[in-house]
Amino acid sequence: MIRLHFVVEGQTEETFVNNVLTPTLSGLNIFSDVRCVQTGRKRGKRYKGGITDYIKLKNDLQRWLKQDSHTDARFTTMFDFYALPHDFPGYAESHKKTDLKARIEHLESCFQADIEDHRFIPYIQLHEFEALLFTEPTKFAVAYPDREREIQQLVAIRSCFTSPEEINEGQNTCPSKRIKTILPDYSKVSAGPRIAMKIGLNKIRADNPHFNEWLTKLEQLN
Repeated sequence: MIRLHFVVEGQTEETFVNNVLTPTLSGLNIFSDVRCVQTGRKRGKRYKGGITDYIKLKNDLQRWLKQDSHTDARFTTMFDFYALPHDFPGYAESHKKTDLKARIEHLESCFQADIEDHRFIPYIQLHEFEALLFTEPTKFAVAYPDREREIQQLVAIRSCFTSPEEINEGQNTCPSKRIKTILPDYSKVSAGPRIAMKIGLNKIRADNPHFNEWLTKLEQLN
């Protein structure tokens, strides 16, 4: 049995792990839990969600690694490449690479080297969680049943890219901003996981190679 700890960027990813990934992994004798990264403490109150700087993220992750030092424990992340803090290991070097896959692999490799624990499997999402929703934009209807015209605009965007993971990191053209421009009332926390569940894990894996590579690694843990 493997116990897999997810550290994620926010509540949306937390729900996605619990509702979509956990059932699949539990069937492989991999039992997971998930929490949002802790980004600070003030007057006894803990602040979670979002990555404001790398040092806070590293400190939180290393605390958890120390808390569970057992050999059957594994740790992984689900963080967005979009708006990743500039002090992240390998950040400057990664932006010199023109190949997107090479850029992300460099960041994940530097992240793993900096954490220095063989039980750690880093994952950085291209470019953010909302990219997964572009796998099949027609499924936005589960949350927005009367918005066919807007949904077709999302479908048109998806048709411009080989994979949703290619939708870029521009301030106004990243996946979430594209969605908000068309659906201003889009709620990441409430609608995002519902849409992902409607799309289904198999379809998400088929259209998002980097996501699929990560999940395959998790499925093969022993």
